[in-house]
Amino acid sequence: MSTDIAEPRIALLDASVGETPAERNFRRELDADVQAFKVSEGDLPPPVETSEMWPFDAAVISGSQTSVYDEHTWIDAVEAWTRAAVEAGVPILGVCWGHQLLAQALDGAVDPMGRYELGYHEVDRIADDPLFSGLDETFLAFETHSDEVTRLPSEATVLAENDRSLQAFRIANAWGVQFHPEYDLETARWVTENKRGEVADDELERILAAITTENAARARDAKGVFENFVAIAADT
Repeated sequence: MSTDIAEPRIALLDASVGETPAERNFRRELDADVQAFKVSEGDLPPPVETSEMWPFDAAVISGSQTSVYDEHTWIDAVEAWTRAAVEAGVPILGVCWGHQLLAQALDGAVDPMGRYELGYHEVDRIADDPLFSGLDETFLAFETHSDEVTRLPSEATVLAENDRSLQAFRIANAWGVQFHPEYDLETARWVTENKRGEVADDELERILAAITTENAARARDAKGVFENFVAIAADT
């Protein structure tokens, strides 16, 4: 693995489909040398045989408009890549879809919720972990998902939850967070507007009204998971 502690190299597995703000958001929030791979188009990072020989220090898996259980060959490929990377000891952070993909790849389960968790919601941290160092026991974060992890992989530890779904877990060198620390106001509004027809109009307008600079400032603390993950990558 790279030995540049000042600026670790991170492979971003961009699972979003089409033109999205995903890569821009992660590049802004990760204080690292980020190389993006558009995995939804079949572009995977180099295979991981051993972490010492791999050209990156860590990997981040983004959100996506798909479900992890959809039948796409590229999802199968990302799942196999993720499983091998975890086994090789590479630090991995999965965000939203990436959180769910990580669970599924390691023999957990993901299922539809029957509704959306959308907008700013409080998250309760229920276990100490380096990924959440410096975060309050309850913090605000932006959510947008209609699937959830319903069964964790064996030996996984729950790190955070709320009244709607599992919000974070860890298994060995891999972490998943259901919420989106990388979102800015523009992305939060864009994602919410794209839910028209899937979410009732009155609820959608209420969520849009709550996407304010004040709530974005309150949710800024959740971005600490990126600073902590970069530190983990640098120390590996």
